[in-house]
Amino acid sequence: MSGGTYYVPASSKWPALASLAMGAMMAGTGTLLVYGIAGLPVMVVGLLAILAVMTLWFRDVIHESRSGLYDAQMDRSFRWGMGWFIFSEVMFFAAFFGTLFYVRTFALPWLDGEGAKGVAALLWPDFTASWPLMDPPDAAIEGPHETFSPWHLPLVNTLILVSSSITLTVAHEGLKEGYRETARHWLLGTVLLGLCFITIQGFEYYEAYSHYGITLQAGIYGATFFLLTGFHGLHVIIGTIILISILVRVQRGHFSRDDHFGFEAAAWYWHFVDVVWIGLFTFVYVF
Repeated sequence: MSGGTYYVPASSKWPALASLAMGAMMAGTGTLLVYGIAGLPVMVVGLLAILAVMTLWFRDVIHESRSGLYDAQMDRSFRWGMGWFIFSEVMFFAAFFGTLFYVRTFALPWLDGEGAKGVAALLWPDFTASWPLMDPPDAAIEGPHETFSPWHLPLVNTLILVSSSITLTVAHEGLKEGYRETARHWLLGTVLLGLCFITIQGFEYYEAYSHYGITLQAGIYGATFFLLTGFHGLHVIIGTIILISILVRVQRGHFSRDDHFGFEAAAWYWHFVDVVWIGLFTFVYVF
């Protein structure tokens, strides 16, 4: 930029600390899944550390923004950064959906004697491919007893998330038009819908383990079910935390009609999470 200047943020320790906290949480989660309760303290410490880093990192960025340090160049940088972040999230979930499609389209038919690698059927000659896979080929692995009907809790959660995108859009439009109270009320509705989704997802997980036999040990169906819905649920939790912080900022009068990218970035993230759920509802629950 010739003839002008723009703000260069100071060096930040938060990215490094966030990586360490996330690594601790993942290490604890892995230990918990493999070795049991021994991994729980590490997972909890990692989770609390992530929440602390998010809080302090948000605080610093909000302070910089409210101090008038950001200009048009920084706004473009934030938009590009958020865009690339969401693209990385698209690739993240694409890998998991790819796993699901690979298992259903290739691996199971091969084990049933179909396709170019049908020789794999020699491993378990009595296996019959089907999805959902209720009877894994290895008799040592117990499959689920039954699967969820997509037209009960999953449909309710779908309606909740679709509705939350609508309420968030109304809040965003209200903010752009200068109707702060409208933005606050509809954003609060979005947060409540997010909390409802998380609660219902938790109840569904309880039902899965207690009555349906859908566990992480229930063969490839249980593994892919929790891999996809679990990571999505984590994103909903993170998105709800972000929306709560945005709601507090709206309440305190932060944002204006022309300067509210923090709100807009949170909306981008939330809409992305909603779109992912539509894919999950379609390919995990319905088909």
